[in-house]
Amino acid sequence: MQGGRLMRIGEVARLSGVSVRMLRHYDRLGLVVPSSRTSAGYREYDDGDVRRLFHVESLRTLGMALSDITRVLDEPSFAPTELVDELIEATRQRLAREQRLLDRLRRVRASEPAAWPDVFPVIALLRGLDSDDASRRHRVALESGGRIGPDALAEALLAETDPNVAGALRWALEWALGPALRRSGGVPAALDEALTASDVDIRRRAAEAVAAVGATDRLVPALDDPDRAVRAVSALAVGESGDARAVPALLTMVVEGDRDVEAADVLGALARRQLPAERICTELVALLDTPGVPQEQAREQGQEAVRVRIVHALAELPGEAPDTALRRLARDPARRVAVTATAVLRVRGAGGP
Repeated sequence: MQGGRLMRIGEVARLSGVSVRMLRHYDRLGLVVPSSRTSAGYREYDDGDVRRLFHVESLRTLGMALSDITRVLDEPSFAPTELVDELIEATRQRLAREQRLLDRLRRVRASEPAAWPDVFPVIALLRGLDSDDASRRHRVALESGGRIGPDALAEALLAETDPNVAGALRWALEWALGPALRRSGGVPAALDEALTASDVDIRRRAAEAVAAVGATDRLVPALDDPDRAVRAVSALAVGESGDARAVPALLTMVVEGDRDVEAADVLGALARRQLPAERICTELVALLDTPGVPQEQAREQGQEAVRVRIVHALAELPGEAPDTALRRLARDPARRVAVTATAVLRVRGAGGP
């Protein structure tokens, strides 16, 4: 074809991959008509004919009918560069579909089907998790009963935006992992990776899922996450497991009013189980003088609210040290703080100030 060389139909078919039969069909439709014929009637194609053949085949890959292709190519405004861009996008979408198919096949394989009748229910469940209908996704999650593997459930959970469906998926994930795997701290790789994702919503879902299955060691790095919600979920889960590494984050939650009641409960449980109550009490009392509340939050709710929350946290701690701190707070100049501390002391049987 170099230098404008003419090619016969067999050579064009060999180089392009389009059959001779199809090239003749294109000719009859007027879609790709060879520029000339030999004296014996053989078709001869030049560079322009081959370019048009490329355009025709490209448009066919986009699913366009031959009649529509003729109309498009005959329009003066037809731009080949736009066609190539569309082809790139179509290819990208096809690859994405094939990747989804590959993922689904792997999930089916992970379910360890023994026979074809075992495969079909799993496929139906996986399709249900991909449904646009939240109620159907919710139903499928509840009905999965261990038939969907943890990896598939984890991926569905990370993509789920409906809180009710997410809750059902967390339950299904616990079921799929089983008690032994949960005790060993095993979680799907997708959840591990999602804990450090750039998307904060994905990190939140991952933290909630890991907390639900009890793999709290995986959440220790998340105690320093820049997002408050991720930190809170992680601190509560790590603290409930008896890990004292959660204490600084739990104290911050009390001060900032971020799930502070739950944080106080966990601090109290830690003090009763293993951590000296005096240590937690000392850190809480230190916060009375330097609360560490962001300035804008201090303006909005005032230090009084912070001190009231500290009173409630002290109320959860056993021993004499919290009583001493509460007596001090019972003399606080802020009436609300003093009244609350006095009431707590009365309930604890520690007397008034």
